[in-house]
Amino acid sequence: MNDYDSNRIVDLLRNEMGYEKTDNLEEADLVVVNTCAIREKAHEKTYSDLGRIREVKKLRPSMRIAVGGCVASLEGENVLKRAPFVDVVFGPQTYHRLPDMLRLREETGRSQLDVTFPEIEKFDHLPAPKIEGACAFVSIMEGCSKYCSYCVVPYTRGEEISRPMVDVLMEVAQLADQGVKEVTLLGQNVNAYQGAMPDGNLADFALLLDYVAEIDGIERIRYTTSHPREFSQRIIDCYARIPKLVNHVHLPVQSGSDSVLTAMKRGYTADEYRSICKRLREVRPDISIATDIIVGFPGETEEDFEETMQLIRDVHFDASFSFIFSPRPGTPAARMPDTTPHRVKLARLQKLQALIDSYADEISRTMLGTEQRVLVLGHARRGEGMLMARTDNNRIVNFAGPDSLIDTMVRVKVTEVFPHSLGGELL
Repeated sequence: MNDYDSNRIVDLLRNEMGYEKTDNLEEADLVVVNTCAIREKAHEKTYSDLGRIREVKKLRPSMRIAVGGCVASLEGENVLKRAPFVDVVFGPQTYHRLPDMLRLREETGRSQLDVTFPEIEKFDHLPAPKIEGACAFVSIMEGCSKYCSYCVVPYTRGEEISRPMVDVLMEVAQLADQGVKEVTLLGQNVNAYQGAMPDGNLADFALLLDYVAEIDGIERIRYTTSHPREFSQRIIDCYARIPKLVNHVHLPVQSGSDSVLTAMKRGYTADEYRSICKRLREVRPDISIATDIIVGFPGETEEDFEETMQLIRDVHFDASFSFIFSPRPGTPAARMPDTTPHRVKLARLQKLQALIDSYADEISRTMLGTEQRVLVLGHARRGEGMLMARTDNNRIVNFAGPDSLIDTMVRVKVTEVFPHSLGGELL
């Protein structure tokens, strides 16, 4: 989501104010820090980055600094108190106002702040996307109305609001015209999508997938992040009839313990989650399922943790974003008593991740010798003449080939398996 927002901010500043992107901090006239508040480490990184940028601003006082995203939304005025050298503070729903805020900063000489939630107005004020490469993100909805007890997103991005379906399809079509072959549809709970249609009815996520699949030039569809509560049978049926829908799904479970899931206010049981995975594999037997897991949630017992381990064994996850619980200010979970020692949480995390890594390796090994249709993303990080591509099930495969293949779909044979990638041979 932040990648998408950052790219749209670049489009906006280029279109409205003539800015060009630079990788060199020392020559920047404007630095935009787009922040994340999902965990404490990301939250605090905002201020360490600002400290580094401040040193450059001391040498170039005309430099402007804008802080946006979820930390800006969460802290608001406090950003200016902690970092008074910041010129503009804006939220995830107000970045379309950034040019006006920068102009006001120059006119008034005062720092500007706007972290309001003006519905979904920003998409009406953004220029057509400009993309280089074959992959692009498309935001289809904003915010979250789930209010999981540990999560700060509803407070930083507001309630769930879906973009009209025609707007989404137009953006995808514009990207396809620029050579994009793979789109990733984005939302805090992307499968909760309820977009207005021209006839006044609402399109659900399954219907949107059907329409996106019809757009010429789009060869692959991904999406993130989905929520088990809205992972309907209609979405599962899409996997049976839409070949463009990749063989990979990211479905956060957070815990395999029903008591922990209840405390998290997730709204489903571990068995209901297992049922979704079972039905997915009935229509796509080899689909890779990735997840998110929080270890050491307040009150998590050894038995709760073992139930999570059992869920992992039952589902055979292909990957997981696994983290130790990080209390976020203002959330109910931050006030829950937490007596589990950090060393115990760390041991659980390592044990859990080792099991998931073993399944990921197992899945990679089943791909050895198979033919895979891959999208070539660019040069490999290592090796002269080597290219890097992504498989349908979200693995990186490196192989020898000419630069002319970049941004195209090709077929490769998997010849090697490494811990975090595959080796291949161009067919």
